Amino acid sequence: QVQLVESGGGLVQPGGSLRLSCAASGSILSMNTMGWYRRAPGKERELVATITSGGNTNYADSVKGRFTISRDNAHKTMFLQMISLRPEDTAVYYCNLRWSPQNNYWGQGTQVTVSS
Repeated sequence: QVQLVESGGGLVQPGGSLRLSCAASGSILSMNTMGWYRRAPGKERELVATITSGGNTNYADSVKGRFTISRDNAHKTMFLQMISLRPEDTAVYYCNLRWSPQNNYWGQGTQVTVSS
């Protein structure tokens, strides 16, 4: 049973920073892709960034240059460093881990609110 637990969300002022973490547990294939997605109020869930077990990254255009995704394979942990946060970054952020269509897992989400 794979479990993902996010942490690090909260309330921050525009221009501020936050660091999200995602801790994975369970039986996980070493070759996998982890990612962050978000859902803003009234919108569809969207990709924020992904990172493979080999370290290849992909970012949504809206966060390039402001967000950095990283992972610690030894500790099955993924991070999202967010700087220069904007009100439009307000959303629930979800951790994702997958290595096949049948093995696609989600965390419960962590709220990020950017507001003055």
